[in-house]
Amino acid sequence: MTKLKKVINTYQLWSIAVGLVISGEYFGWNYGWQTSGTIGFLISTLLVTVMYVTFIFSYTELTTAIPDAGGAFEYANRAFGSLGGFIAGFATLVDFLLAPPAIAYALGSYIHFLNNNIPEIPVAIGTYFIFITINILGIKESARFSLIVTILSVLELVVFMAVIFPYFKAENFIAHNPPTLTMDGIFAGIPFAVWFFVAIEGVAMVAEEVKNPKTTIPKAYISGIITLVILALGVMILSAGVGDWRTLSNIDYPLPETLSMALGRNSYLAKLFASIGLFGLIASFHCNTISYSRQIYALARAGYLPDFLALVNEKFQTPHWALIIGGLVGFVAIFTGTTAQIIILSVLGAVIMYGISMLSLIVLRKKEPNLERPFKAPLYPFFPLIAFVLSMVCMVAIVYYNQDLGMIFFGGMLLCLGGYYWKLKVSRS
Repeated sequence: MTKLKKVINTYQLWSIAVGLVISGEYFGWNYGWQTSGTIGFLISTLLVTVMYVTFIFSYTELTTAIPDAGGAFEYANRAFGSLGGFIAGFATLVDFLLAPPAIAYALGSYIHFLNNNIPEIPVAIGTYFIFITINILGIKESARFSLIVTILSVLELVVFMAVIFPYFKAENFIAHNPPTLTMDGIFAGIPFAVWFFVAIEGVAMVAEEVKNPKTTIPKAYISGIITLVILALGVMILSAGVGDWRTLSNIDYPLPETLSMALGRNSYLAKLFASIGLFGLIASFHCNTISYSRQIYALARAGYLPDFLALVNEKFQTPHWALIIGGLVGFVAIFTGTTAQIIILSVLGAVIMYGISMLSLIVLRKKEPNLERPFKAPLYPFFPLIAFVLSMVCMVAIVYYNQDLGMIFFGGMLLCLGGYYWKLKVSRS
């Protein structure tokens, strides 16, 4: 079977790490203001930031020790066997399959903001066609594209913060919040705080295609999470203080709208920012497309999904069927859910994957003590334990406040698990 090609360097991997996530700074997080207000959501975000920092410093140990396209699936499989591998694989697949449709719909919303005559859904579907094609053509080309659009996206967010900083007023940030701060409000905002960082773990899914993974992966992961923490907190806090943040809490283009509030409705800069802002959404969509295809490929290679999904194109050395089938799942999601619902399902998959990954780290320390670990989690076992506890808190909060979506997630998991065991039974008979 044709294998994946090792071509990604440190800068490109940083761009994939940041690019996977950076659309979360452009949209989606603002829905947290609806549930929590700005103060409650700030606390939600700080809680989630601690989870991600401890998680990434711990997860990097797994990714460098086991550089496999399966990522969390492979770690859990080695730690807990096939059932643990299945749970991690399903959760990761939901995480990365449902992030792209939310991003694609936001791309449509940004285009619609620029031109009201262009509807959102055709843009979202067209985005899939374009970037599946780009990714089929080769990972080296994809990584170069990711580096360019990610750098542009980061620079744009820096410019955005610089432009709105003079308009920030603390009284605007504090205004219109609930009279009392409650745990209910803080927990309800968690899925939207997770959206600031979700998908950075997708770096693990391109680990087989990284040059010098022992040094490249830690550098990319750690610099990536530092970049994202600065951008997330800066964008969220400054945006809330420009005007009445309630007008931003239910739209898919909060940043251009923030500029309109600061500079005026007819501001040329607001329109220009929306145009350039497409780079952030494009970067995330592109990088998530890479990650979902590698997860599908790895699960199929391990026998959890149909074998044809593990086929690699001989010319371009990319998993073409995994790209195409994942795109079809995205089409369905675009037509069946709102952006907020898709985000919630995606982050639910993510936090479950975080939890089982941290347990895998602890188990593998005992089960495979001689495994080469080029990078070790600092302050072990406290970092992985903190990440595990916080990820479980996030999971409980997400399910409690979104019980219907929780039933859809776990119902889908049980259905797929039944299909997996049926496939095993057939293959053995």
